Amino acid sequence: PTDTIWGIGCDATNEAAIEKIYRLKKRDEKKSMIILVSGVEEIKRYVSQPSKKILDFLATQKKPVTAIFENGIHLPWLLINKDGTVAIRIVKDDFCKELIRKSGTPLVSTSANVSGKKYPLNFEEISNEIKNGVDYIVQHRRDNFNEQQPSSLIKLNEAGEIETVR
Repeated sequence: PTDTIWGIGCDATNEAAIEKIYRLKKRDEKKSMIILVSGVEEIKRYVSQPSKKILDFLATQKKPVTAIFENGIHLPWLLINKDGTVAIRIVKDDFCKELIRKSGTPLVSTSANVSGKKYPLNFEEISNEIKNGVDYIVQHRRDNFNEQQPSSLIKLNEAGEIETVR
Protein backbone atom coordinates (compact mmCIF):
# COMPACT_ATOMS: atom_id res chain seq x y z
CA PRO A 1 0.00 0.00 0.00
CA THR A 2 1.13 3.54 -0.68
CA ASP A 3 -0.39 6.94 -0.02
CA THR A 4 -2.28 6.43 -3.27
CA ILE A 5 -3.02 3.06 -4.90
CA TRP A 6 -1.42 -0.33 -4.23
CA GLY A 7 1.95 -0.50 -5.89
CA ILE A 8 4.95 -2.60 -6.70
CA GLY A 9 8.15 -1.19 -5.33
CA CYS A 10 11.82 -1.78 -4.74
CA ASP A 11 15.02 0.00 -3.80
CA ALA A 12 15.26 2.78 -6.39
CA THR A 13 19.04 2.38 -6.54
CA ASN A 14 18.94 -1.37 -7.33
CA GLU A 15 18.96 -1.77 -11.11
CA ALA A 16 18.32 -5.54 -11.03
CA ALA A 17 15.22 -5.08 -8.86
CA ILE A 18 13.96 -2.30 -11.15
CA GLU A 19 14.44 -4.54 -14.20
CA LYS A 20 12.44 -7.29 -12.44
CA ILE A 21 9.51 -4.89 -12.01
CA TYR A 22 9.62 -3.97 -15.70
CA ARG A 23 9.52 -7.67 -16.65
CA LEU A 24 6.69 -8.46 -14.21
CA LYS A 25 4.57 -5.55 -15.41
CA LYS A 26 5.51 -6.12 -19.07
CA ARG A 27 6.27 -2.42 -19.10
CA ASP A 28 8.07 -0.57 -21.87
CA GLU A 29 11.48 0.51 -20.56
CA LYS A 30 10.94 3.91 -22.18
CA LYS A 31 8.27 4.60 -19.54
CA SER A 32 10.07 5.43 -16.31
CA MET A 33 8.54 4.90 -12.89
CA ILE A 34 7.91 7.16 -9.91
CA ILE A 35 10.36 7.42 -7.05
CA LEU A 36 9.06 7.78 -3.50
CA VAL A 37 11.02 9.76 -0.91
CA SER A 38 10.18 10.77 2.63
CA GLY A 39 11.25 14.42 2.44
CA VAL A 40 12.64 17.34 0.45
CA GLU A 41 16.26 16.64 1.38
CA GLU A 42 16.07 13.30 -0.42
CA ILE A 43 14.91 15.03 -3.61
CA LYS A 44 18.11 17.06 -3.53
CA ARG A 45 20.15 13.83 -3.60
CA TYR A 46 18.52 12.67 -6.84
CA VAL A 47 17.90 15.93 -8.70
CA SER A 48 20.58 18.41 -9.67
CA GLN A 49 19.24 21.87 -8.80
CA PRO A 50 15.57 21.02 -8.14
CA SER A 51 13.11 23.79 -8.91
CA LYS A 52 12.44 25.86 -5.79
CA LYS A 53 8.99 26.64 -7.17
CA ILE A 54 8.12 22.93 -7.28
CA LEU A 55 9.67 22.24 -3.85
CA ASP A 56 7.68 25.10 -2.31
CA PHE A 57 4.50 23.87 -4.00
CA LEU A 58 5.01 20.31 -2.73
CA ALA A 59 5.53 21.60 0.82
CA THR A 60 2.00 23.07 0.82
CA GLN A 61 0.14 20.03 -0.53
CA LYS A 62 -2.08 17.87 1.67
CA LYS A 63 -2.76 15.18 -0.94
CA PRO A 64 -0.15 13.12 -2.81
CA VAL A 65 1.50 14.98 -5.69
CA THR A 66 4.21 13.59 -7.96
CA ALA A 67 6.52 16.15 -9.53
CA ILE A 68 8.57 15.83 -12.68
CA PHE A 69 12.01 17.30 -12.07
CA GLU A 70 14.69 18.05 -14.63
CA ASN A 71 18.24 16.75 -14.22
CA GLY A 72 17.80 13.43 -12.42
CA ILE A 73 21.06 12.13 -10.93
CA HIS A 74 22.45 9.17 -8.96
CA LEU A 75 19.70 6.81 -10.14
CA PRO A 76 19.72 3.82 -12.53
CA TRP A 77 19.10 4.73 -16.17
CA LEU A 78 15.67 3.06 -16.12
CA LEU A 79 14.36 5.73 -13.73
CA ILE A 80 15.63 8.76 -15.64
CA ASN A 81 13.78 9.65 -18.84
CA LYS A 82 15.75 10.29 -22.03
CA ASP A 83 15.20 14.03 -21.51
CA GLY A 84 16.84 13.77 -18.07
CA THR A 85 13.62 14.13 -16.08
CA VAL A 86 12.63 12.04 -13.10
CA ALA A 87 9.25 11.73 -11.32
CA ILE A 88 9.39 11.99 -7.52
CA ARG A 89 6.73 12.03 -4.81
CA ILE A 90 7.18 12.89 -1.16
CA VAL A 91 4.99 10.32 0.57
CA LYS A 92 2.33 11.40 3.04
CA ASP A 93 1.59 7.90 4.36
CA ASP A 94 3.31 7.05 7.67
CA PHE A 95 3.87 3.40 6.68
CA CYS A 96 5.63 4.42 3.46
CA LYS A 97 7.73 7.04 5.24
CA GLU A 98 8.90 4.47 7.77
CA LEU A 99 9.70 1.94 5.03
CA ILE A 100 11.81 4.51 3.19
CA ARG A 101 13.51 5.61 6.39
CA LYS A 102 14.36 2.05 7.46
CA SER A 103 15.58 1.03 4.00
CA GLY A 104 17.73 4.15 3.71
CA THR A 105 16.93 4.50 0.01
CA PRO A 106 14.12 5.93 -2.09
CA LEU A 107 11.61 3.42 -3.39
CA VAL A 108 10.37 2.79 -6.90
CA SER A 109 6.61 2.98 -7.13
CA THR A 110 4.40 1.76 -9.92
CA SER A 111 0.83 0.50 -9.86
CA ALA A 112 0.36 -3.18 -8.99
CA ASN A 113 -0.92 -4.23 -12.40
CA VAL A 114 0.34 -5.43 -15.75
CA SER A 115 0.95 -2.43 -18.01
CA GLY A 116 -2.14 -1.50 -19.98
CA LYS A 117 -4.50 -3.13 -17.48
CA LYS A 118 -6.62 -1.20 -14.98
CA TYR A 119 -4.83 -0.32 -11.74
CA PRO A 120 -6.24 -2.07 -8.64
CA LEU A 121 -8.56 -0.05 -6.42
CA ASN A 122 -7.69 -2.24 -3.42
CA PHE A 123 -5.59 -5.29 -2.51
CA GLU A 124 -8.23 -7.80 -3.65
CA GLU A 125 -8.12 -6.42 -7.20
CA ILE A 126 -4.41 -7.13 -7.65
CA SER A 127 -4.05 -10.00 -10.14
CA ASN A 128 -2.54 -13.32 -9.12
CA GLU A 129 0.05 -12.80 -11.85
CA ILE A 130 1.35 -9.77 -9.95
CA LYS A 131 0.92 -11.29 -6.46
CA ASN A 132 2.79 -14.43 -7.49
CA GLY A 133 5.52 -12.48 -9.27
CA VAL A 134 6.71 -10.29 -6.40
CA ASP A 135 9.18 -11.33 -3.70
CA TYR A 136 7.08 -10.09 -0.81
CA ILE A 137 3.62 -8.68 -0.13
CA VAL A 138 3.33 -6.28 2.79
CA GLN A 139 0.96 -7.44 5.51
CA HIS A 140 -0.63 -4.03 5.92
CA ARG A 141 -4.01 -2.50 4.97
CA ARG A 142 -5.14 -5.49 2.94
CA ASP A 143 -8.62 -5.14 4.42
CA ASN A 144 -8.94 -1.50 3.38
CA PHE A 145 -11.51 -1.34 0.59
CA ASN A 146 -11.55 2.43 0.21
CA GLU A 147 -10.97 3.26 -3.42
CA GLN A 148 -7.68 5.08 -3.85
CA GLN A 149 -6.59 7.26 -6.75
CA PRO A 150 -3.16 7.81 -8.30
CA SER A 151 -1.34 10.99 -7.33
CA SER A 152 -1.67 14.12 -9.39
CA LEU A 153 1.35 14.82 -11.59
CA ILE A 154 2.91 18.25 -12.04
CA LYS A 155 5.83 19.83 -13.88
CA LEU A 156 7.12 23.25 -14.83
CA ASN A 157 5.95 24.33 -18.28
CA GLU A 158 8.03 26.36 -20.76
CA ALA A 159 6.89 29.59 -19.06
CA GLY A 160 8.25 28.34 -15.73
CA GLU A 161 4.77 27.87 -14.24
CA ILE A 162 3.49 24.76 -12.51
CA GLU A 163 1.29 22.74 -14.82
CA THR A 164 -0.86 19.74 -13.90
CA VAL A 165 -0.13 16.84 -16.25
CA ARG A 166 -2.51 14.35 -14.58
